[in-house]
Amino acid sequence: MDLHEHTWTEADDAETDLALLPVGSTEQHGPHDPMGTDFLAAETVASETAETVAQDVLVAPPVPVGISEEHRQFTGSLWVSPDTFRSYVREIAESLIHHGWNRIVLVNGHGGNVAALGEVAARLSRAEEAIVVPFTWFDAADSTFDMGHAGPLETSFLLHAYPELVREDRLEAGAAQGAERWGDWTCGQNLAHDTAEFTENGTVGDPTKATAAEGEHLLDSATDRLAELLAAVRTRPLTNPPHK
Repeated sequence: MDLHEHTWTEADDAETDLALLPVGSTEQHGPHDPMGTDFLAAETVASETAETVAQDVLVAPPVPVGISEEHRQFTGSLWVSPDTFRSYVREIAESLIHHGWNRIVLVNGHGGNVAALGEVAARLSRAEEAIVVPFTWFDAADSTFDMGHAGPLETSFLLHAYPELVREDRLEAGAAQGAERWGDWTCGQNLAHDTAEFTENGTVGDPTKATAAEGEHLLDSATDRLAELLAAVRTRPLTNPPHK
């Protein structure tokens, strides 16, 4: 059940302790993909999974702004500090736990959030009678393409799930002024802190290779993996091991 579509009394009647919290970002995705790509994808994977599994699962509203300062040179990109992000996600999860939804998966759609979500999940699982785990959909999904940014992987997902939001007449422009890989690497280290240091228009990867068929495969693969994770979360003990 999508929490924001229900009344509090309907939420109170929900017989489940499982919850999905979609988390993403609002940031540039080249000249062709919408800035809401990351949270839209996370929300879609969460909602689609909740509809396919046998047990009831609550889906919280998405967190639409994440750790995205690396896109600051591109108009419209929004970001918060890692400290603010960790606190915000943690407190949302704490409110879910307060209501009895104490088996939570943080469904993530933005690479910049990964480290912070891992910290939040560990802290909550240690401090509460709860299990909280992160899940980054594009790392879990089986794909023909590398992740990139606004490249063929994300664009394929959108062509399937949100085709009306992809500016298909700008895909070639996205590829022409984009980068082949993320970052500027020397001696195994990325010297570029901001995306604008290595891509002219924010794109990484060739979005002209994207297809709706690949997007459907990505969504199916991500929901299958998330369903597997939910099954494991559902049966895992909530208590921490005793001191040795």
